[in-house]
Amino acid sequence: MNLNLESKKVLITGGSKGIGYACAELFLAEGAEVAVVSSQSQSIEHALQKLQATYGQKVTGYAVDLSAPDAQTRMAELLADVDILVNNAGAIPGGGLDAIDDERWRKAWDLKVFGYINTIRDVLPKMIQRKSGVIINIIGMAGAAPSYDYVCGSMANASLITFTKAVGGYSSKSGVRVLGVNPGPTETDRLIKLYKERAKYQLGDENRWRELLPGLPFGRPQKPEEIANLVVFLASEKASYLSGLVIDADGGAMYAR
Repeated sequence: MNLNLESKKVLITGGSKGIGYACAELFLAEGAEVAVVSSQSQSIEHALQKLQATYGQKVTGYAVDLSAPDAQTRMAELLADVDILVNNAGAIPGGGLDAIDDERWRKAWDLKVFGYINTIRDVLPKMIQRKSGVIINIIGMAGAAPSYDYVCGSMANASLITFTKAVGGYSSKSGVRVLGVNPGPTETDRLIKLYKERAKYQLGDENRWRELLPGLPFGRPQKPEEIANLVVFLASEKASYLSGLVIDADGGAMYAR
């Protein structure tokens, strides 16, 4: 299927690993020009080496900490002529109220919640002026199915789900689409880190993290490229009447409990 994404300018935050990296690969395969953003310089360099070996200079990378005070100024330059924005950066710790102090809570929200808000605050007026553009927020199933042992992330994701629906309903009047995807457990470094934190909180031993992933749909976590396939389709003209929609991509797990 030709998704007509040739020469589209795509920016992906959290694009050097996991779901973000998988999205970068697939957008590049569809002929788009991709910029990946990460807070870690080494991670960006490693991702660029792999991606440029296949796709050449159609991919660039930038080290930006989206939780830093100057992040919005730096991102404004990168977002100036972006056709598609994929918000994916975020690292919210697991645990209940007694496991996450105020400093860690605010730092996590500065990166994910306010990071998403600020990139959209920058890019949305430009897209509305052009009457075209797509924004896709990678959020997370905890916003739709909250749990106490991931209370910080559950609340963050719930707020971003509401934010995505509100902005997507508004932006469609100007030809701009805003959507969200809630991945269920996905086979990434982030998944292992998060479930180790939850296992330490629930079971007293982080090495027992696999015990918290029984009975997954299809008998496994989903793969980053499966989420990327959905993201790239949603960003294409094949999904041109979708906005304000957040898709729960958890293999039906929420309804099998």
